Amino acid sequence: MNRILIIGAGRSSPYLIKYLLEQASECDWEITVGDLSLDLAEAGVGDHPNGRAIQFDVTDASQREIEITKADVVVSMLPPLMHFDVAMDCVRLKKHLVTASYVSDELEALDEEAKKSGVVLLNEIGVDPGLDHLSCMKIIEDISTSGGKIQSFESFTGGLIAPESDNNPWNYKFTWNPRNVVLAGQGGVKFIQEGMYKYIPYHKVFSRIEKLTIPEFGIFEGYANRDSLKYREVYGLENIPTLYRGTLRRPGFCKAWDLFVQLGATDDSYVMENSENMTHREFINSFLFYNAGNSVELKAAYHLGIGIESDELDKLKWLGIFDDTAVGLKNATPAQILQHILEKKWNLDSDDKDMIVMLHRVYYELDGQAKELNSHLIVIGEDPTFTAMAKTVGLPLGIATKLVMTGEIKTPGVQLPISKEIYDPALSQLKEYGINFEETTLNV
Repeated sequence: MNRILIIGAGRSSPYLIKYLLEQASECDWEITVGDLSLDLAEAGVGDHPNGRAIQFDVTDASQREIEITKADVVVSMLPPLMHFDVAMDCVRLKKHLVTASYVSDELEALDEEAKKSGVVLLNEIGVDPGLDHLSCMKIIEDISTSGGKIQSFESFTGGLIAPESDNNPWNYKFTWNPRNVVLAGQGGVKFIQEGMYKYIPYHKVFSRIEKLTIPEFGIFEGYANRDSLKYREVYGLENIPTLYRGTLRRPGFCKAWDLFVQLGATDDSYVMENSENMTHREFINSFLFYNAGNSVELKAAYHLGIGIESDELDKLKWLGIFDDTAVGLKNATPAQILQHILEKKWNLDSDDKDMIVMLHRVYYELDGQAKELNSHLIVIGEDPTFTAMAKTVGLPLGIATKLVMTGEIKTPGVQLPISKEIYDPALSQLKEYGINFEETTLNV
C-alpha cells in the first residue's frame, strides 16, 4: 500500500483531504493527516477506512522523520516558513513533496540535491499561486502555437464573499489567513508596463487601482500584487512589454483599506504598550494628533482627508474601530490588533459562501490583427468549511499529488506547475470538479 502524509488540516485542507481519501479507495492508498490539533485531523479523516489521523508537531524532528519515512509523497499545508525542514527531510529520505506555497530561496537551494535524489519538490500548486500558473501557461501555449505574439499579460485573483452572502459595507470577509490579508502589499510592488519598469511603494499600493468587469458578476477593482517581474522568466515572456499581477476586491474596499495603511495600523514592526488594556477607540486614536476638544471620529476624518459622512468613515464605524471595546491582546503589534478587531466582523457566518475570482487579460497580435483575450474563473463555495478557497487550493494540490503518486509527474528537483507534463492533465481533471475557465477573444 502506498502512503501519503498530509501535514496540516486547517481551513485550506478540507477539499484536499476529501479528494485524496476518495482516490485512496480506488488506488489502495493510506492517507495520514497530521496536525498539531488532533481534533482537526480527526475531523478531516472522519471514519474513512483508508484514513489515519495523528497529532503531529512539525518541530519534533524525531516524529517528523518517522512519519515522512513511512510516506511516498508528503503534502505540506504548513505556513511557508515551516516548509524547509520538511523539504530537507524529504530530500534526505527520498520522498516527494507537494506544497501550495511560493518557492523560497532556501527551498530553491535544495534543487540540485533533489535532482540527485530523484525527488520531486513541487510548489505553487494551489490557487494563487497555482491555478494562475496552470491557466496562464495554457493560454501562452495556445497563442504561441497559433503563431501569435503576446504584447501584454495581466492576471488578477481575489478571494471574496459570494454575492448571496455579501451583507456588509466592505463587501468582504476572511476566506483565508487573516494575517496575510492585513499585511498584503507590504514590501512594495514591481511590474512592467509598455516597456517601462514600474514600482509602487506600500503607502501607494491601495490608491493605484484598476476597474475590471466580469460578465454576470459585475465590477471589481484590482491592486498590484508583489513582484510581477519574476514571472517574465517563469512564463517564458522575457521580452513582453507589459506584465502585471494583481489582487481583486469589490469597489470601495481599497480606498477604505488605504486609511489603515496611512494611519500605520497595519504596521507589524513594533509592539504597542499596554495593548491588553487598550480599547478599539484608543487604538485608532493613538495614531491621531492630540486635540481634547474633537472626537476621535472627527480627528480621523480630518487626518485622513475624508468627510465625516463619507462611505470610508462609515466602513470604519461598522467595523467597531471607534467602539470602547477592550482589545485584550498583550504585547501586540498594530497589525495584530487590527486583525483581532477585523476577525470580530469579517469571519464567515454559519451559512456563508465564499467566492474565488480569477481574470486573465491578454493582448496579442496574430496575422497582423490585434486581439484581446479575456479568461475568467468563478468558483462559489459550499459552506464555511468547504469553501471556494479550500477547493481551489486543495483540488490542484490533490490532483498534483495523485499525478506524482502515479508517476505522471516525475521530473525531479524544485518544480513549478508550468510544464505541459503538469498543466495539461491538471486542468483537464479540474474541469471535472467545476473549475473551468471561460474565454472570449475580441479583435481590437
